[in-house]
Amino acid sequence: MHERPLRPRASLAILGGFFFLFGFVTWLNGTLIPYLQLACELTTFQALFVAFAFYIAYFVTALPGAWVLRRTGFKRGMSLGLLVMALGALAFIPAAWSRTYALFLVGLFIIGTGLSLLQTAVNPYVTIIGPLESAARRISIMGICNKVAGVLAPLVLGWIVLADADTVTATLQALNEVERDAHLDAIALRVVVPYAIMAAALTVLAVAVRWSPLPEVRPEAPDTDAGAGGRAHVLHYPYLVLGVLALFVYVGAEVIAGDTIGTYARSQGIPLSRAKHMTSWTLAAMVVGYVLGIVAIPRYLSQRTALAGSAVAGVLFTALAMATGGWASVLCIALLGLANALVWPAIWPLAIRDLGRHTSTGSALLIMAIAGGALLPLAYGHLADLPAVGPKAAYALLLPCYAFIGYYALRGARLERWR
Repeated sequence: MHERPLRPRASLAILGGFFFLFGFVTWLNGTLIPYLQLACELTTFQALFVAFAFYIAYFVTALPGAWVLRRTGFKRGMSLGLLVMALGALAFIPAAWSRTYALFLVGLFIIGTGLSLLQTAVNPYVTIIGPLESAARRISIMGICNKVAGVLAPLVLGWIVLADADTVTATLQALNEVERDAHLDAIALRVVVPYAIMAAALTVLAVAVRWSPLPEVRPEAPDTDAGAGGRAHVLHYPYLVLGVLALFVYVGAEVIAGDTIGTYARSQGIPLSRAKHMTSWTLAAMVVGYVLGIVAIPRYLSQRTALAGSAVAGVLFTALAMATGGWASVLCIALLGLANALVWPAIWPLAIRDLGRHTSTGSALLIMAIAGGALLPLAYGHLADLPAVGPKAAYALLLPCYAFIGYYALRGARLERWR
């Protein structure tokens, strides 16, 4: 499958840098949602199209991305993914100048497309450079890189675009329509410099990756023949199909916890100056969870046990968030980060094991499951805007998500064949 032996330590260091990048770009959305809600005057449902545009790109482009990687190899595919992300970051400049929400969404979709290609290439690297039984541990290390960046991203962007959030909110209420539009135009321009810098950095990184020491990995061409001990079709692996569904609901739950906590905190009477940083709380809880995973898996906990425990914790924290209010309720949403931390590291190796020549397609299907981060937050936003439901009760949407994750841990991941 690969052209020369992988060097695990050097490869993990480079891959860790990639996961830091994934986290930084992805979790900027937690700040972009309240920022664009303010700048473009959006409802909660409308603002959560930020998550939709970003994550739906994974569903649309994952399988085409697998085809691209078969043509280019993983290393060149990574460079291409970085260049696509740079293009998406550049789209923020005309979006900000015109204060056009649709253009922001186009930019987010393009960034998501580049990340989809990048992740389809990078995730199999982490799985194949060591023993399968410790894959969750390696992915947890990658998760720390990802979520540390996720902690920093909202703080950095929040400081740039929402530094005077409470003052801006109060000022807007006192302005007439013309003055209000001019003020909002100025607020929208605050993203121009950071996203221009991001585009330049991604371009430089694309060139650096192309000439990096990371060994080339070239996916095997798809084969519909059932010989060589494999199965005729990737859908003939129940643990993969159910793993895709589990990952779909998990990513939806993760994005709801991380991207809605700021708007939820405001509904609980917490000022925007504090609420804008609360995505970082959720991500910090995830970092703690990843550290626990590195220590415990596989020495003290199996991947399935960690997954089942995560599902139980998710149900518990969701129920507590709905039963309490104010800061206590918001803290429970942040603690969902702890419940979520080990889900991706556990599902991925359980779902992709023993796929043989179907590994590339299986990886693409798992990446497509990230579309859960596009659809479920929109469902939350719709429920949150309903007077009969509201932001707190809308979190009930998470309960069946964690229930299915628990099912996969206890039963679904063990199914070798459809009955």
